[in-house]
Amino acid sequence: MELFNTLTRRKEKFIPGEPGRVKMYSCGPTTYNFIHLGNARALVVFDTIRRYLIYKGYRVTFIQNFTDIDDKIIKRAREENMDTIALAAKYVNEYFTDADALNVMRADVHPKVSEHLPEIVEMIGRLIERGIAYTIPEGDVYFSVRDFPGYGKLSGRSLDDMLAGARVEVDPRKRDAMDFALWKSAKPDEPAWDSPWGPGRPGWHIECSAMSLKYLGESFDIHGGGADLIFPHHENEIAQSEGATGKPFARYWVHNGFITIREEKMSKSIGNISLVRDLVKVFEPAALRSFLLSTHYRSQLDFDPGKMDAAVKGVNRLKTCLNLLEEGLTRADDSVGTNVDLEKRLEELRERFESAMDDDFNSALAQAVLFDLASEINSYLHQTAQPEQGILLKARTLFTAFNGVLGVFREENGRIVLKEEAGSDDLVAQLLDLIIGVREESRKKKDFATSDRIRDELKAIGIVLEDTPQGVRWKRN
Repeated sequence: MELFNTLTRRKEKFIPGEPGRVKMYSCGPTTYNFIHLGNARALVVFDTIRRYLIYKGYRVTFIQNFTDIDDKIIKRAREENMDTIALAAKYVNEYFTDADALNVMRADVHPKVSEHLPEIVEMIGRLIERGIAYTIPEGDVYFSVRDFPGYGKLSGRSLDDMLAGARVEVDPRKRDAMDFALWKSAKPDEPAWDSPWGPGRPGWHIECSAMSLKYLGESFDIHGGGADLIFPHHENEIAQSEGATGKPFARYWVHNGFITIREEKMSKSIGNISLVRDLVKVFEPAALRSFLLSTHYRSQLDFDPGKMDAAVKGVNRLKTCLNLLEEGLTRADDSVGTNVDLEKRLEELRERFESAMDDDFNSALAQAVLFDLASEINSYLHQTAQPEQGILLKARTLFTAFNGVLGVFREENGRIVLKEEAGSDDLVAQLLDLIIGVREESRKKKDFATSDRIRDELKAIGIVLEDTPQGVRWKRN
């Protein structure tokens, strides 16, 4: 298995620090609002990577933090007249609602900044002792970037170039304009926590260093996040962590690309931010997750309704396949021998799926293999009057394994569960069975005008009838 390492700018063979075990950290949201589509892409990408590592047999420890102390949270809390930690807790709960909708597995630990102030303060103290951080009389603590020789190695920038090309806050109290805050002294009417340097709160970057150190150790395998975090956030994480421990921080840095909306960058100023909360009201969550995996994670992904329509149709194809498969199993003959040709094709599909994911987690190609598997299953069931139970069970196992990595559909007890849309209850099914029965009577009486009218009017409201040798099936379009 190979992955692209942002740190070295090339694909590398993946070799975890401890055989059979992977330690992985991904930056989570700042909890002052609902998550948007860009947040969702990172969530789904790193959830899929984690799932594939589990598929490969690794024991994975996955940590994803919540930033619940931040300037944006303080501002939003004032607007809503709420305590900052209470507001953050509210949006942590909202995060889980959206992440659950996208079938994102919970992390092994979701640490919060507010619950790790002792670890953060201890790490800052260590950096001061090592001479890589300094205090100022007002109570702020800064990291001295020029005292860390490797600064810039992740982003590939030199300090002088960064200083020349960046808009940096002019602060005469800092030794260098590029130095960044580890601890911010308290301002009037703002929440504050005690520290050896006076009341205040941690800077943004130090939190991930301190929490990853606590849960994964001084060195771990994979650190992930969106490409927008490469600089300054992840660059600063490396400087803080390696400055404090003297050891390599994360061996592999993995970053997902940006999302655009109709080829425009998502921006609050443009007003094209799409919240997951709103999107799942319009599109089925399975289709949204499928869309987010439809392009290689490092590539830019453009969102528009046409592409989402394609994702919806694709998910419906997979649902149809699964329903046909389950129906086929109810009438399969367990006494028939093995279908050698189909078994061979199933094994080829497994190899193609693993080859795609082994090549830098190429979910787009892996998802294409899942659709090819659905086509193989559909073709077999349509061409075979008496399907074989053994081969159908193998096909279902393979479909479930692929889905276990991509996470398009939920699973319960190792089986895919297709949650029907709202309104698809027993009464609706019974009414449709009644209507289909009336249509069948019309056909027997050669009243094709009535039969066709029933079919066409059902289609107009989104119900498609399929005439098969085993009877009439219906599905939502």
